[in-house]
Amino acid sequence: MSRFSPYPEYKDSGVEWLGEVPAHWEVKPLKRAIAAVESGTSVNAADVPAAQGELGVLKTSCVYKGWFDWRENKTVNQEDLGRVSCPLRKNTLIVSRMNTPELVGSAGLVLEAPVGIFLPDRLWQVSLEESCSPKYYYFFTRTPAYRDQVKVACAGTSSSMQNLGQDEFGGIWHPSPPKQEQHTIAAFLDHETARIDALVAEQQRLIDLLKEKRQAVISHAVTKGLDPDVTMKDSGVEWLGKVPAHWVVGPLRWYATIQGGVAKGKGYSDDTPTVDLPYLRVANVQDGHVDLSSVNTVTVALSEVERYRLHPGDVLMNEGGDNDKLGRGTVWEGEIADCLHQNHVFAIRPNDHLLPHWLSMFTGSKAARSYFYLYSKQSTNLASVSSSNVMSCPIPLPPREEQRQVLDFLGRETARIENLILEGEKAISFLQERRSALISAAVTGKIDVRGWQADQQSEQPEILMAAETRATYG
Repeated sequence: MSRFSPYPEYKDSGVEWLGEVPAHWEVKPLKRAIAAVESGTSVNAADVPAAQGELGVLKTSCVYKGWFDWRENKTVNQEDLGRVSCPLRKNTLIVSRMNTPELVGSAGLVLEAPVGIFLPDRLWQVSLEESCSPKYYYFFTRTPAYRDQVKVACAGTSSSMQNLGQDEFGGIWHPSPPKQEQHTIAAFLDHETARIDALVAEQQRLIDLLKEKRQAVISHAVTKGLDPDVTMKDSGVEWLGKVPAHWVVGPLRWYATIQGGVAKGKGYSDDTPTVDLPYLRVANVQDGHVDLSSVNTVTVALSEVERYRLHPGDVLMNEGGDNDKLGRGTVWEGEIADCLHQNHVFAIRPNDHLLPHWLSMFTGSKAARSYFYLYSKQSTNLASVSSSNVMSCPIPLPPREEQRQVLDFLGRETARIENLILEGEKAISFLQERRSALISAAVTGKIDVRGWQADQQSEQPEILMAAETRATYG
């Protein structure tokens, strides 16, 4: 942003949060820029996008991504086809009027409006006056100035759901340059944010490749070992292929026991001694680590505590979830004393032949994921695997000392890859922060872009240079 100068003259906006604005700009409430606010009807609909020739009603998630996506819609049921209202129109703003505190007021610009897509009652379609650029106003909704005013304007009966009234929405103050200047600012932001978004996409692609590499390194090490010249043998398991000849392959039940967890809500008689203890839920068990940021408690009988207690070295594994998370797990290191686990989290306790971290690494391999997927029970976008199928999973097992050697190697390699992933995530965060800062600076008049042209060969902003430096992994 250093290549853009401020405006030559400013004035006090009269609005505390806005400060000074360019001298020729107006500062006014949104209602003076709005021509109409419409909303649709609540109808019964199937949670699948409408096909061509069908009618669809928008989901509130159509504005969750920071832009408007009309494909986020549901197919209207046959009996409600006559009740739909407020068809989607181009060059309007779609605004979420009722949502969680983080999402209420979210907005998107309609660039494409297929025939047959309608609004529900929880979304507004905002049409602007002819003197206003819809894209400029869309960018305004991406600024902290807008979000902060939405938070103040909202009302709600609970902390989880907020309502934005039309009067309160219309009372949001905003800086308003002349229309031609609005168009220039919008075009500038379109161009610059597209460049930043391309860098974010490149960073994300690199992160995805690094994650694939991490899994490939793990998969090879726990099924083939580290010696490229070792004699191999057929494992007898089609999806496992060949393994080193001196390794053994057997079902997990040969090398471990499995412990079921406590079911929440279990009732006890008044004369049963009970205790409240921390317990791990599915949300706590992540791929390769335990998330202890939010740990709940559960009431259990004193006589059942030992039955559900976790021991250091237990391998935690989720019973189900999304297909890509099926079988994910990690090793419990005893981070919390007297911690139990939910019935949807398996606790696998290895014997002396199997190191806990070997099992944890193997469950993250492509081979193990293939097994869990093959033997899982599938439902819409979810899958679950039974304890018996978990314990029947064939495990390739080298001697304990070789397990340690492979784990030491994987510890070094995965740490190196994870550091690179972390750098990529930091770069994305940096880019997103600077993207927001660029939008805010242009929309509130902190930088003067009136002389900007899309085809000019200007100096590359430091934001992009810094991000590209971060993207060089070597």
